[in-house]
Amino acid sequence: MTGLLDRPTVPMARARRVAVAAVPASGTRRRMGWEPIVGALVDLTSASAAVAVGMTWANHLGYELPPAWMVCFFAPTVVALSAMGSLYRRSLKRSFLDELPMLEAIAALAAMLMLSGLVFRSGVEGSLGSVGSAVARVWICAAVLVPAGRLLWIVARRRGFRRDVLKAPMLIVGNGRIAAKVVERINANPEYGLVPIGLVDDDLPMMGAQRNEPACIPYLGTLADLDDIITRTEAQCMVVAFSRTRDDVMSDAVRVAHRHGLAVWVVPRIFDTIGVRARIDHVGGLPLIAVPHTDPRGWQFVAKHVSDRIFAAAGLLVISPMFLLLMLLVRLSSPGPIFFSQPRVGRDGRVFGCLKFRSMRPPRDSDAVFTRDGASAPGGVEGEDRRTTIGKILRATSLDELPQLVNVARGEMSLVGPRPERPEYVDLFNVQIARYGERHRVKAGITGWAQVHGLRGQTSIADRAEWDNFYIENWSLWLDWKILAMTVAAVLRRAE
Repeated sequence: MTGLLDRPTVPMARARRVAVAAVPASGTRRRMGWEPIVGALVDLTSASAAVAVGMTWANHLGYELPPAWMVCFFAPTVVALSAMGSLYRRSLKRSFLDELPMLEAIAALAAMLMLSGLVFRSGVEGSLGSVGSAVARVWICAAVLVPAGRLLWIVARRRGFRRDVLKAPMLIVGNGRIAAKVVERINANPEYGLVPIGLVDDDLPMMGAQRNEPACIPYLGTLADLDDIITRTEAQCMVVAFSRTRDDVMSDAVRVAHRHGLAVWVVPRIFDTIGVRARIDHVGGLPLIAVPHTDPRGWQFVAKHVSDRIFAAAGLLVISPMFLLLMLLVRLSSPGPIFFSQPRVGRDGRVFGCLKFRSMRPPRDSDAVFTRDGASAPGGVEGEDRRTTIGKILRATSLDELPQLVNVARGEMSLVGPRPERPEYVDLFNVQIARYGERHRVKAGITGWAQVHGLRGQTSIADRAEWDNFYIENWSLWLDWKILAMTVAAVLRRAE
């Protein structure tokens, strides 16, 4: 239950506020954490390496070098600009691709600041071109080495998180279904680097079961005990979920967490409508969340669909030798057609024939009959395994999806979008899964936001719908390119 009733009585609320006010500023601990420090050291090292390589390169070509004292400021400037851009602030699953544009901008700005210092330095007019060429080489090296260092750091950090090393303990303030969902998502994604260690709320836990499994998180006490709970558990992060506790008391809890140096996130009301481009405006001291709208019928999606068809046609031309080779191997593998066309539902509910390389032999009378339980999405190998030798390779590498480039060139699909489903399952899922039908606002895609996050084959339908709708509501050209880049890594993992 996640009701919004203001159940606590006035004396109870007042007692909690007294408890909050009693937290002495001198008794709090600043939980800086190790991540910002290591991240800054990594950037400092990679930027210093960029300076060394760039200066060596420029000296080898005979360019005049800038003053040593000015060069020494380049790496600290990169770190300072990164800090100003909040790149060292703890963020949930901010990927390398998310940080890459900011890192490139920082490298360019640091180089521009160095060049500006040279312009205003007296006596450098005659050699400005030569020195500027040296600075340009530092910039080029920084544009490569700083992102490379950050990538290595992110990979090492996530690998440590997956091995349960140096994860940050996290408290859940709240109760009910949303609190349970937060715990479930955090536990399912170790790359967040968080460990839910307990629930804090004035009501006893009502988290319920998720997929027939009870939420495994202990109840630590009420909000009046939050100061002691933070001290005792050494928590570093806190998520505020829905609760029936008064809002002013929840606000006091956030202030207690901030006094202890915790990173705090708040699950907003009507969270389904809030995307990554939402911003905070203010009317006086009252914050308002501005919720941008994505129009799937706007000019941006028209441009997306035109570019999709151009890139699909160019892609088919580039891979035509491999495409013809796979056609031959499929033809020789077993009797039957080269391509397998299956009815799928696309944009606005229109049915089209989704193409794949045939990966299975024709059925036999002796094959077992397969029935689904409806708990997960259709996909993978259903029933008797009739995959051919080349078919197993095609599925493991996702090369069986290549003919869908023809669907894209025809305008039936997009390069990036929700994966299409069979009509009979769409009718079923529309009834069972909230917002499932909203996936069909855009064209189906060869790859999608859900797929690059591991939701492939027989995985949760509800989770797929949630990820797909997130993609639609937060669409941008950069998000499409990000998904395409992530697809390269995803297809390297063996599929069913």
